[in-house]
Amino acid sequence: MKSVPDWFPAWAERLSELYYSGATAAFVLHGNVRDYVRLSDGYGTLVDFLAEQIYGRWDLVLYYDLARGLRVFAGRDASRLKEMAVRANSKVGDLAAARKDPATAFALLDHFVQQNIMAEQEDRVSAAILIDHASFLTPSGEPGRLSQPASTQIVTLLNWAASPHVKRLNMAITLIDDAALALNERITGNPHVVTIEVPLPDEKEREEFVRFSVKRQALPAGTEYTEEAIAKLTAGLSLVDLEMMLQSQKLDSTTMRTLKKDLIERQCRGLVEFITPKWKLDVLVGHEPVKQRLREDAALLRQGDVDSMPMGYLVCGPVGTGKSFLSQCLAGEIGVPCLVLKNFRSKYVGETEANLERVLGVLRAMGPVVVVIDEADAALGDRDQGGDSGTSNRVFSMIAAQMGDTHYRGRILWMLLTCRPDLLPIDLKRQGRAEVHIPLFYPSTQEEIRGMFVAMARKVGANLTVDQLPDVKLAGRISGADVEGIVTRALRRCRIQGASDQIPAQIVEVLNGFLPSVEGIEKEMQEIAAILECTDREFLPDAMKKKLEDAAGREGLQHRFVELRRLMQLS
Repeated sequence: MKSVPDWFPAWAERLSELYYSGATAAFVLHGNVRDYVRLSDGYGTLVDFLAEQIYGRWDLVLYYDLARGLRVFAGRDASRLKEMAVRANSKVGDLAAARKDPATAFALLDHFVQQNIMAEQEDRVSAAILIDHASFLTPSGEPGRLSQPASTQIVTLLNWAASPHVKRLNMAITLIDDAALALNERITGNPHVVTIEVPLPDEKEREEFVRFSVKRQALPAGTEYTEEAIAKLTAGLSLVDLEMMLQSQKLDSTTMRTLKKDLIERQCRGLVEFITPKWKLDVLVGHEPVKQRLREDAALLRQGDVDSMPMGYLVCGPVGTGKSFLSQCLAGEIGVPCLVLKNFRSKYVGETEANLERVLGVLRAMGPVVVVIDEADAALGDRDQGGDSGTSNRVFSMIAAQMGDTHYRGRILWMLLTCRPDLLPIDLKRQGRAEVHIPLFYPSTQEEIRGMFVAMARKVGANLTVDQLPDVKLAGRISGADVEGIVTRALRRCRIQGASDQIPAQIVEVLNGFLPSVEGIEKEMQEIAAILECTDREFLPDAMKKKLEDAAGREGLQHRFVELRRLMQLS
């Protein structure tokens, strides 16, 4: 087997090993394929790397994309390019004739492949065929529903991949695209084709790039970080993004946070919200056993002891109980970023899966990171859900596979948030995925309610103490969101009246006129669902433990839940 240089990235080493072992001659490269790649004397594009390093001694490198057509490619070697052009003219034909038309280009390439197989030994040439932005030529879609040109191109590629003659010769086919799921499944799922992800750079690769860049241009004036620190703090960024950061006018802590947020969100195409947590668990009111458990997990993670860490948490409870706030507080306690997954679903075939593939690639490079999926029951779909050409099934499978990958234990901490955990597939709630189920409820004691008012006042910059508040007669009926709304209304009245010191009196006045939500049945359903889902009895407040006992255990509550669900369906 041919050896490769020590500095080769892992994906390139795997490609080389598979090719030179004779296992396959057809590859799909996806993921971070538009980034810089290390070359023997610097950095270049991925196609430069393939042409110069992987296929650097081959007779022909034929490169095709839909915009520029078919051409020979030799990276930065002009003399080799001229030799290739002459050889291609005699062995392949007039490449200019296939400059724009993919059907003509594929026909020309297929004729060349067949002729090279049939040629005498001394007349054969070693040739690599690189097809960039391959999903435009071999798009995802069901058999029989694709256009005839697309179907022809797919079949041509499959013929090359399956040919034992191609495998025996020095010939290789490499498809390049950002998302493997955007390519036709007949290609990516074919046993003769190996799909290889090009990941985002790890810390070592980022540090090497920073040192290389600093040799060419010094770090910006006012930089507060060493080269090692920059590499450590830029997890999840591509080398292209890292170069942009290094070219900024100033690189202090504020600029670093802002740039990283913008670059991560851009890299994920706006499908995530990057949050730098402002709070820790000590600002969370009530739920002491929950906070104790999360503090212990955070301490384990900070110490690097990930073996006993859960893969994720399921946080459930009625609307307005602070599920999103809890997840941000946990991220702040650990001291890691928090990414909120936005709606990644698209109306275009294959794009939903491609969007999710892109986001998961960033998450794998970022760790440790807390990933929040709000309304998880709706966002993640179900293995058995139909009506959308299998999209929900594939989304579910991708998320479930990533959540269950123990290689990322302690690096990607999942937090699934929902007020209806009963609608979330059991596959995601089992051990090894969202293992710890945390129920949250409305504050049920005067101490909790007053503490929440003080916390919300502090959040909006108002001064308030516990002894300035009267008894609140809405215990168990008022949510954290309600409390924040009451405090905000009171602050608004103070601002209008120009009396900022009257916040306690205004809160009392707003409370007297406040009407809690009348969604009684739905709220009770959500509370019961949270109780039933809870994995640790100590997480339940006394009022919910009593509710469980009054119902004669979980079975009694389950019957009540079924009755409420039936009532909801009839209303």
